[in-house]
Amino acid sequence: MSIFNTADILLPKNCDMTKWSVVACDQYTSEPLYWKKVEETADRAPSCLNIIFPEAYLSELDFDSKIKEVNNTMKEYLDNDIFTEYKDALIFVRRTFPSGEVRSGLIGAVDLEEYDYSALSSSPIRATEATVPERIPPRVAIRRNAPLELPHILLLIDDEKDSVIGPLKSAELKKLYDFELMQDGGHIEGYLVNNNDAVLKAIHGLNKSPLIAVGDGNHSLASAKACWEEIKKTLPESVKENHPARYALCEVVNLHEKSLVFEPIHRVLFSCNPAKVTASMKEQKGKFTHKINFVTKEKSECFDFQSDCHLQSGAVSLFLDDYVSKYGGKVDYVHGDDTAESFGKQDGNIAFLIKCLRKEDLFDTVNAYGPLPKKTFSMGHANEKRFYTEARKIVR
Repeated sequence: MSIFNTADILLPKNCDMTKWSVVACDQYTSEPLYWKKVEETADRAPSCLNIIFPEAYLSELDFDSKIKEVNNTMKEYLDNDIFTEYKDALIFVRRTFPSGEVRSGLIGAVDLEEYDYSALSSSPIRATEATVPERIPPRVAIRRNAPLELPHILLLIDDEKDSVIGPLKSAELKKLYDFELMQDGGHIEGYLVNNNDAVLKAIHGLNKSPLIAVGDGNHSLASAKACWEEIKKTLPESVKENHPARYALCEVVNLHEKSLVFEPIHRVLFSCNPAKVTASMKEQKGKFTHKINFVTKEKSECFDFQSDCHLQSGAVSLFLDDYVSKYGGKVDYVHGDDTAESFGKQDGNIAFLIKCLRKEDLFDTVNAYGPLPKKTFSMGHANEKRFYTEARKIVR
């Protein structure tokens, strides 16, 4: 096996795909109304909504009961034979956004033995942002006894010549699905790749370090890795190489894809005294000076503050983590300028509008400095995130 591989991929049959496919679970975390509309659209039909745990509900639902419900529904779907399985497959995905821009990707499985999210990692697959340890156990708990995985992970390759995915854009391939995504998600098509060996050879032939960088879903991939580390301790050497839990289903996207846009992830501090927050920031000392724009109910301004972190996003996060530990409040990470500003203008809130990293600098920065501070960038707006569509068995 190699770093990126074919997989036995499951797709639902005889289902309304618009009801089936839903956006990544870590989106719209402060907008439960979005997920309520998803529930209304799915309308009790077979849906990925029933086999994921939207993070907007993490504090509202009984965690253990919800996980048990998710796992039971996965087993029910398997028992009811709602899937078609494509053995040793790669799927070429064409996603059209409401703007008309198109993002192409490739679905396959990565070897978790080739992935290390630690700060000093030199592995072929690396995290692009610092992993927050406390975010891993809940996701491990969700995955630990699940018979299926559904990927919202987007991986990046630095392929200036478009040698991996480019040839698939004009190839004659068997269409597997073609439908409208719910909730302003755009349109998506999936095709069965018919020249797997050539595609895998091209991806492994890229002369880059890292070969693959995690674009979206750092913590989901870290959780898959943690589960595999648990499982492999119980396995004889003879079965470790081909055990399904050793691999994780992901979508690979070329960093140079025109439609791939890096968006900032803004910070909103809820339930605070905004004037006290900004005064405290201005008192900070450090090696680097950052200009930061903020929005409150009373005003929108820009001021300088200092930090020992060289990236603005990391500097703000370090400050907010320390501030909340001392004075309370809740930090959320928000996509979209308008959404962040609207939260910031509410009583007792302050929104910090973050400057984004250039995507062309990503691989060199990760190679030189290791993972970036948490939530440094996002690949597109929330409605452009990966929608769960494919699935894969992760138990024998």
